[in-house]
Amino acid sequence: MMDIHEILKKLPHRYPILLVDRVLELETGKRIKAIKNVTINEQFFQGHFPHRPVMPGVLMLEALAQAAALLCFEKMGNSPDDNTVYYFAGIDGARFKRPVEPGDQLILDATLDRARAGVFKFTTKASVGAELAVEAELMCTMRTIA
Repeated sequence: MMDIHEILKKLPHRYPILLVDRVLELETGKRIKAIKNVTINEQFFQGHFPHRPVMPGVLMLEALAQAAALLCFEKMGNSPDDNTVYYFAGIDGARFKRPVEPGDQLILDATLDRARAGVFKFTTKASVGAELAVEAELMCTMRTIA
């Protein structure tokens, strides 16, 4: 539904922190399903861990937040500009169930639960195949910077 070229127009992130490769499904204002292809070429695998590469949990949460941001931008019908930043406002109930390794395809799911006063709350999960890798409730906000 959204390829990397469209994602690059919507998200301000770039290598090495852009963590969404494709959007598979998007219900405006409701939910998004996207993918992150995890390869051995990821910069973080050099140090996490050289003997057994594992994707850091914080980056799995960041990938979920980026997917959620795409859902927000689609809901509001806009894209970020140089004066707008999309921030984490909270992470609740984060649970890591399975390591994510090179060669895995991380399926990112985010459902918008609430949008009030510029704060968006999501129920999120990421899976590899049928196996749950991480789940969390995320809160994000957009702020104008000076």
